[in-house]
Amino acid sequence: MQKISTRHPDGIGASPLRPDGILKVKGEFAYSSDLWHEDMLWGMALRSPHAHARILSIDTSKALAHPGVYAVLTHEDVPGSKYYGLEIKDQPAIAFGKVRYHGEAVALVAADHPETARRALEKIVVEYEVLPTITTEEQCLDPERYGYVHEPSEYKAHASGNVVHSQRIVSGRGVTDEVRAQADVVVRGEYEVGMQDQAFLGPESGLAVPAEDGGIDLYIATQWLHVDREQIAPVLGLPEEKVRLTLAGVGGAFGGREDLSMQIHACLLAQRTGRPVKIVYSREESFFGHVHRHPAKLTYEHGATRDGRLVYCEARIVLDGGAYASASPAVVGNASSLGMGPYVVPNVEMNAIALYSNNPSCGAMRGFGAVQACFAYEAQMDKLAAELGMDPVTLRQLNAVEQGSVMPTGQEIDSPAPVADLLRRVKDLPLPPPLDTEHLDIREVPGALSNTSHGEGIVRGVGYAVGIKNVGFSEGFDDYSTARVRLEVIGGEPVAMVHTAMAEVGQGGVTVHGQIARTELGVEHVTIHPANTEVGSAGSTSASRQTYMTGGAVKLACEAVRNEVFARGRARYGWTYNDLSLIGGKVVSAAAGVLVPLVDLLGDEAVECTREHHHRPTVPFDKVTGQGFGHVQYTFCAHRAVVDVDVELGLVKVVELAACQDVGKALNPLSVVGQIQGGSTQGLGLAVMEEIIVKDGKVRNPSFTDYLIPTILDTPPQPVEILELADEHAPYGLRGVGEAPTLSSTPAIVAAIRQATGLALNRVPVRPEHLTGTAPAE
Repeated sequence: MQKISTRHPDGIGASPLRPDGILKVKGEFAYSSDLWHEDMLWGMALRSPHAHARILSIDTSKALAHPGVYAVLTHEDVPGSKYYGLEIKDQPAIAFGKVRYHGEAVALVAADHPETARRALEKIVVEYEVLPTITTEEQCLDPERYGYVHEPSEYKAHASGNVVHSQRIVSGRGVTDEVRAQADVVVRGEYEVGMQDQAFLGPESGLAVPAEDGGIDLYIATQWLHVDREQIAPVLGLPEEKVRLTLAGVGGAFGGREDLSMQIHACLLAQRTGRPVKIVYSREESFFGHVHRHPAKLTYEHGATRDGRLVYCEARIVLDGGAYASASPAVVGNASSLGMGPYVVPNVEMNAIALYSNNPSCGAMRGFGAVQACFAYEAQMDKLAAELGMDPVTLRQLNAVEQGSVMPTGQEIDSPAPVADLLRRVKDLPLPPPLDTEHLDIREVPGALSNTSHGEGIVRGVGYAVGIKNVGFSEGFDDYSTARVRLEVIGGEPVAMVHTAMAEVGQGGVTVHGQIARTELGVEHVTIHPANTEVGSAGSTSASRQTYMTGGAVKLACEAVRNEVFARGRARYGWTYNDLSLIGGKVVSAAAGVLVPLVDLLGDEAVECTREHHHRPTVPFDKVTGQGFGHVQYTFCAHRAVVDVDVELGLVKVVELAACQDVGKALNPLSVVGQIQGGSTQGLGLAVMEEIIVKDGKVRNPSFTDYLIPTILDTPPQPVEILELADEHAPYGLRGVGEAPTLSSTPAIVAAIRQATGLALNRVPVRPEHLTGTAPAE
């Protein structure tokens, strides 16, 4: 009997090329901004110059009279519900009554050319009564004195006053005087995280096309087709089945495309004009048009015994959610439940809140609440280690969770949690060589490309951090994904087609789905159907969940197809074998060898199956105690950062950023490494450069000239070590990868800067003035 390999060379565990990779590298990939229709119009929005104002009147007559203008819409032209929202329907499709943040859309224009639309916007006259802004924590928490962002009589507020959502976590005995008395050493810290932008390179864009049945076909770059439709259809006054969405090319997302941006506006204009309408944001408009990472203020107090064992932690996290709720409730849930870090803390009291304000709306961004908390608790670990005279890695290992540990929410970690080992491995990696001052390569010096330094005043530092992140949707959400798989003969070869609504935003799902189909069905040729709403929901491309959830659905659908193939073979040939598999385009028995080629078995009859994958159920956290099985899976990543700091100029160069992460099973090792390095780079940006500057509710730097993101010149070598400790609850034992490295990279870099300079550095991003002592008081 001929021996046949059971492992497909481009199946699970391999790293085949991305199907869209060559097109993207060559600049030939079609993104949503490249969409075109021969008779399309161009849409634009007029945006408020004020962060908080009452709209007294809107005069659109001159704009409507402008040649080439086909429609000018205000809230009065919305045919259905005036509100939408990701979790709470609190956001107007077009502002009315008030504007609540700088850049909120107050009118829409459709014209025959983008320049015509821009000029028409200038002719719209809006009369505002400017109101005092509510932007600080003090103002938000005292609405009787400073006012409400959303009036108490309106729908809407999820909690009370200007609080969007709050969550308390209490475990052990809480933090009482008796518990405090057990600690030999106490460290306290106040920390701050600035507002970070997702800074995806492809601006918000899409094309809405009116359909003959009175519906709308929308081609859009998004992270969740079905939840977009759920929000769009009521505003248009249409049933969901008449709003059809197809995924267009996505130029990055990182959470910034979970909320709607221009989707409703394009559809409203197409509905009114009866013509296709395209909207493409400018870079400045993009900064106003999507949510950002929540800025945060965090207060932590840790108590420990003299030998380094944690006794208690008391913490408070305040997140600025901005004008509308977006994903703030879930971000609060993550920040609070993960806010103790990957450590065993016997006694906990955590209070986390998100506030409504007149600042820009904040919502999902990679790391989703856990990033802010990780910066604070890791700074606390370094502070505690210094107080105890311990090695900071040793202290972390001493208190690290492991499989069987119980989180502050009462949830047992029932899969591998190799936190101590991750720290050991990342610490044991070889360090980069010291700066060679005798044979100096000027490119290796902080600020050298600006010719500001030649190696004077350079100090090196090394820092460590580790983080914990949940995977998938939590707190009782019925998280599921759908996949349809079809197996048929095309051109004399067996071909599998995988159809899901998964948004491919760069994470590589289109590659992994092909790998799963090749592994499960033993075929060479796999076609990935364009993602659209003709198949059931795949959930959001967020929460590190798509490979777990939609990959799980593809696996289930492939297994169903395979079983149907075997059933047909048994019915046709009378097989009694129980050891069948599909390998190399053939049905194979381990005992009897090749039984029949798939081409002969299938003939002209295709096999198609649709399956849903649901992860095991979770429950909401108790509102009073925060107890509950809230997360389906935890994931861990550790970093070591090496930095050089010019202490005279306040310049930082990250020399190396090493990572070690447990991924359960690397379905595509090359993509896994790419995800870890990409997440680490975004953490680097938050550590030393990225921040949206907001003063009195107004964004001051809405451009890539003034909002800085890491370039290839800022990105250091990033050694990555991968652990594969399978989670028995997950498909293939995998663990979500994409977000965890964003958590620990930021505090590791800041820890290294602290070691180099001796400065406290309790805020990110760290700016030059923080290092030279010239920073104004925060």
